[in-house]
Formats: sequence, structure tokens, C-alpha cells
Amino acid sequence: MRLHSNRLNASTWLALFTLAVGSAVAGEPASLPTGYKLLYDQKCNQAAALKDFVLTDPGAWRFSKDDSGPALELFQQSDYSPAVRSPLNIALIADKIFGDFILEADLLSTKEPYPHQDMCLFFGVRDPTHFYYVHLAVAADPHAHNVFIVNNQPRLAIAKQTTKGITWGLSQWHHAKLERKLSDGSIKVYFDDMTKPIMTAADRNFAAGYIGFGSFDDIGKVRNIRVWGPLVETKKTQFFARPEPAR
Repeated sequence: MRLHSNRLNASTWLALFTLAVGSAVAGEPASLPTGYKLLYDQKCNQAAALKDFVLTDPGAWRFSKDDSGPALELFQQSDYSPAVRSPLNIALIADKIFGDFILEADLLSTKEPYPHQDMCLFFGVRDPTHFYYVHLAVAADPHAHNVFIVNNQPRLAIAKQTTKGITWGLSQWHHAKLERKLSDGSIKVYFDDMTKPIMTAADRNFAAGYIGFGSFDDIGKVRNIRVWGPLVETKKTQFFARPEPAR
């Protein structure tokens, strides 16, 4: 009887430990800076989540719920022609301008693996030709797997440090984190391992701006979006807005 009780207690402790670890993962980032608070939280587990975003092409995104779980899905290429060479598939949080921030989200690529297989994080977005983005790809080269700036001219890589690439796999969820500080222009990017950045950069061309998700020219999913920071400005963007059809 005592042996059974001990086993039960061990099982209970294991369950509690698992719950604690899960809660830590789902909680705040480690060493959250003083004054930071949760500014945006979108699990993307309902179709209404799409209303939070302004899109380069609303017809390219949908709410999906399949074996991989609920998410916002970029399921086809956007009908969008940027003025300068830059990503085609963008979903911006529509009404919030972020300065200093920590962004975390879960990303999944549904593209067959190849060297430029990518998903992107957008930030400091001022308008369709002035913004930064992180290109997370399988293989690094001058146009892939880097931090880029779009400054009214074709995108330019600005990372000081990066890796040889990451592994998306096929239909596998990954956790990404992006940190931005305006005072020194610092940019840090994490992928799965939240303790060591895979990319770093520094640039102060753009300050506060909109944040978003998408891909240069691939497809994929996003969910569990959270943004922490000291403050956020509420301002609706009409970027990429299309005129109402004539009646």
C-alpha cells in the first residue's frame, strides 16, 4: 500500500512539474525589461482574428483549423506588386504602433523544403516602402536568412551576425522571438532556442512602426502572437487597402 502511495505521489509531482514548465513557456519571456507589459495577445484560434490585420491581399489569407491546430494561414501568393523589391505576403497588426518591443509567435511553413523556404517577421513598418523584416530561411545568402531594410529601394541585408540557416521541415511548428530597442537600434532574432539569438543587427533609420507576419513568396501559418513593451500607440493603418468595387 505504501509503495502504491509513493508511486502516486511521484506521478503527482511529475504532473505538477510538467504543468509548471508549460506555464513558464506560455508566460512572459525570461528577463522581461522593467516597465514592459503585455501589449498584444492573439492566439489566432478563431476566424475573427483576421479582423486584427491589414493584408497585402485579403484573398491570400484565411483561418484554418486542421491537424496542426487553429491558425491564420497564408495559403497562396498575394496579388500584390510592391513598388520596390520586397516581400509580397504581409499581414500587419492593423491598429498598433510599437516602439521598443519583444515579439513572440509560433510559425509554420507549408512550403516544400528548399533553400529559400521562408517565413518573415515585419517591424518598424512606416509605409509600404519603409520597413524592416526578418527573413527566416533554410540557407543564408545575400537575399535570404537575414535582417533586411526596405528604405524606398530594394531590400538590403543589414545583419551583423547570422547563421547558415534554419530547418523549417514540412508542417512543423517553430517558436520565434524578435527584440527591438530604439535607443541603440538593436535587433535580436531567436528561433526555437530562446537563449541565443540566431541574428543580430543595429539600425536607427526607422523608429516606431507596425508589426506583421508573412513570407517573401512562400506560404505558411502563424499563431500565438504576443508583444510586450513599455507602451503602444493606437493608430489605424490603411496600408495595402483596396478601393471598394464600383457598384
